[in-house]
Amino acid sequence: MTCPYDVLLSRLQSAFDHVVVGADPVLRPSDRGDYQANGIMALAKSQGMAPREMAQRVLDVLDLSGVAEVEVAGPGFLNLTLTSEYLDETLRALLDDERLGVATLTPRTAVIDYSAPNVAKEMHVGHLRSTVIGDALARIYRFRGYSVVARSHVGDWGTPFGMLIEHLVDLGEATAMAALSIGDLDGFYRAARVKFESDEDFRERSRQRVVSLQGGDPETRRLWQILVDESVAYFAEVYSALDVTLTPDDVVGESYYNDMLDAVVTDLDAAGLLVESAGALCVFPEGFTNREGEPLPLIVKKSDEGFGYAATDLAAIRDRVDHLHADELLYVVGAPQSQHFEMVFAVARAAGWLPAALRCEHVAFGNVLGPDRKMFKTRSGETIKLIDLLDEATERAEAALVQRSQDLSPEQRHQLATQIARAAIKYADLSNDRQRDYVFDLERMIAFEGDTGPYLQYAHARLRSIFRRLGTAWDPRAARFSLGADAERDLARGLIAFPEAVDAAMATLHPHRLSGYLFELAQRFTTFYEACPVLSAPEPSRTERLALCDLTARTLRLGLSLLGIEAPEQM
Repeated sequence: MTCPYDVLLSRLQSAFDHVVVGADPVLRPSDRGDYQANGIMALAKSQGMAPREMAQRVLDVLDLSGVAEVEVAGPGFLNLTLTSEYLDETLRALLDDERLGVATLTPRTAVIDYSAPNVAKEMHVGHLRSTVIGDALARIYRFRGYSVVARSHVGDWGTPFGMLIEHLVDLGEATAMAALSIGDLDGFYRAARVKFESDEDFRERSRQRVVSLQGGDPETRRLWQILVDESVAYFAEVYSALDVTLTPDDVVGESYYNDMLDAVVTDLDAAGLLVESAGALCVFPEGFTNREGEPLPLIVKKSDEGFGYAATDLAAIRDRVDHLHADELLYVVGAPQSQHFEMVFAVARAAGWLPAALRCEHVAFGNVLGPDRKMFKTRSGETIKLIDLLDEATERAEAALVQRSQDLSPEQRHQLATQIARAAIKYADLSNDRQRDYVFDLERMIAFEGDTGPYLQYAHARLRSIFRRLGTAWDPRAARFSLGADAERDLARGLIAFPEAVDAAMATLHPHRLSGYLFELAQRFTTFYEACPVLSAPEPSRTERLALCDLTARTLRLGLSLLGIEAPEQM
């Protein structure tokens, strides 16, 4: 089925083109109608015409018969009110539509780069936003029909691994494996770092081990692989605990691109883009300067003959375009890396490795802050582990459930508490504009009231409880949507806007566009539920209102699933 928003916008575009070719209307929600058409004032100004006169011209050629009633309003807007017949037809179509009006797009391939922890280090709060935002986008893209290739570009190469391998050798494999297998990656790393900084012999052995690693020494590579495998297994446990769709097969580290780096340098040189500067091999992409106005280099090969992050990122682009045949490349990485990615993309395009038609975007995000509005850390100044955040949220959710209900077994309560904890953490992130910082306040996040994940889960559970209390069967196909009460119509307007919200989240790469819609829908339902009795209503209102409740529950469930949040049947 076609989304009402798309129907209105398509017909408005035809009317605008009939009046002035090339003008674009903008549809916004309106208090006076269901939608308001903007863009007429700018159009009128370009033609030297009064806005209301231009609005009337558009109205004279606008065909919305059977869809909406239209009136000229204010200084030159068009208010569009969907007809009762059209709402009835649209809602009844949704009753039989598992996708709730969201169209499947032409299949394309999107490579989404997200999470990206470092080998031999534990995942902490700094990985939260990349992991949660990236996973939500991956779910949305898959739902729309894309083939999604997830990539967790882990740090698994470079100088620190000489130190880590030597520490593994000193401990002995059995002892090292025991420490790594219980997830104590940070302890292992810290111990290696202390030895590296205090023991000259260990430091020299570590440097030689780096040479062996980069030279392909089989035994060194075997020991390195132990560190990688144990770390990836640990990452998988964290992803499972958070209900994130990344798998070990999606982990493709820096080492994967190591054999491609020489070709990056050779081909950039052949293209005439490479410049030697202070002993390093660089590219100076157009439009990038430092504070003094001097051209800014992207260092591809350092003066010590080592390769920097830029070379690896360029190799990754070539691999994703040439071998994975990507149509879109998304990099869910913190905002401080914005200039780096802009320069990498510019160089890749200049080299001809990144086609102009291919969408390539840095999906930047802000920081997670503590209550003091500084970087979120423990009282002792240590970075907070992701798994510890989830454990604390689960404990708080379980305590809240003990106070709310005694009908759950301990096992059921713990399972539900885990679902609530995940929702609290994910939704707190995804309900914020990703480009802004936000304060991590677990007490507020876990609340069952307000703009929180648990509130939306509770709204869904309350809806499902209506159907458990029915007592008799009902036929949703018998529903006819007269929408006589204002609260009914308002809820209906929210329901048919679901495809628009999904489209907006995907087009802008801002999951909060979907989160905000779901919260607003839950509020509309609350208003409806307080104003319109459901089970005690006479027919045909009872069936109509049951159908509205069913659609609302399904919309909340599907929308939450696209954010990676479960919708429990009971709370």
